[in-house]
Amino acid sequence: MKHLIIYAHPNPYSLNAQFKNALANHLHDHEVILRDLNELNFNPVLSLEDMAGQRKGEVADDVKAEQELIIWADCITFIYPIWWTGLPAIMKGYVDRVFSYGFAYRYDQGIQKGLLTGKKAVIINTHGKSHEEYNAIGMDRALELTSDKGIYSYCGFEIKKHLFFDRADRVTPEMAEKWIDEIVSVY
Repeated sequence: MKHLIIYAHPNPYSLNAQFKNALANHLHDHEVILRDLNELNFNPVLSLEDMAGQRKGEVADDVKAEQELIIWADCITFIYPIWWTGLPAIMKGYVDRVFSYGFAYRYDQGIQKGLLTGKKAVIINTHGKSHEEYNAIGMDRALELTSDKGIYSYCGFEIKKHLFFDRADRVTPEMAEKWIDEIVSVY
């Protein structure tokens, strides 16, 4: 199976980095490509040129390279923390630029159609609040709606699993190991 891991966290020693490294090691018998957006210095800014090009079906070279990797992959895993109740800017910008009209979705007679069908997505998120706190304020449901439905399903991905790991800023080595076991069990 062809796996693409799209990762966004600036700290190479973060919990998210541990997840990324453990998953890449676990998938060693598969074809795996890792895209560390911070390491790549991916430009997250959707420019007027990007927008004009998208309308014509043209994209910048850096975007085209990412789109070709998505086309190549059977399963795309997104690993990033939840910051300010959403995606880090670099991941949001990746979505803005790479999941462009005509590549990830289009409208047929006013009806939206996801174009990345046949691809599985796994989303792995960390956040500082507890599950109970997120549940009490509805943030757990909001995150599922905005990312799962509003981005990934919208573009046609079949969501295999969306994992949320809470209190990530207070993780113990035992918790991290348990969470890594949970992650690799998805594959």
